[in-house]
Amino acid sequence: MMKIGVLSDTHLTAPAGNFLGNVTQKIRNKLTLEDLRAIVAEHFRGVELIIHAGDFVETAVADMLRTFAPLEAVHGNMDIAEVERAFPAARVLEIGGFKIGVTHGDGAPQGIIERVSAKFAGVDAIVFGHSHQPVNERRDGVLFFNPGSPTDRIFAPYNSLGLLEIGDAISGQIIRL
Repeated sequence: MMKIGVLSDTHLTAPAGNFLGNVTQKIRNKLTLEDLRAIVAEHFRGVELIIHAGDFVETAVADMLRTFAPLEAVHGNMDIAEVERAFPAARVLEIGGFKIGVTHGDGAPQGIIERVSAKFAGVDAIVFGHSHQPVNERRDGVLFFNPGSPTDRIFAPYNSLGLLEIGDAISGQIIRL
């Protein structure tokens, strides 16, 4: 059984020690990069891969995640140009005999599953973000998985991230923080 850590919408912009940035993050109920490092260390213990579905905002999050496991990612609508150059807007990963589409998503939360579904054909799962609202559901045999945001509670009732497990099947778990 392969375990994959999944997160999205980390929205971390302020370097540690930047007072104004840290205050802004706390106002939006956002955590810092060091807070995220502790969360990843706790919940992604033993993962073989990490998937990030965009809106890193800056590359520091990607650099930190790579210290835990290999990283596959896409960029989101809030990412700076450096992140956009590093990661595509959408991709398909083949893992353990399963095809996993990864994209950030766009628009209102209503209809986001239909919009991300239109980007991929013949996949077993679609990992997406954007709405900050956790999703773990199957439609027509496809797993739709949005881990929510571990750092930013805007538009979401709680912070979360996720795990995918791949064996004979692919399944997801949302972890409420």
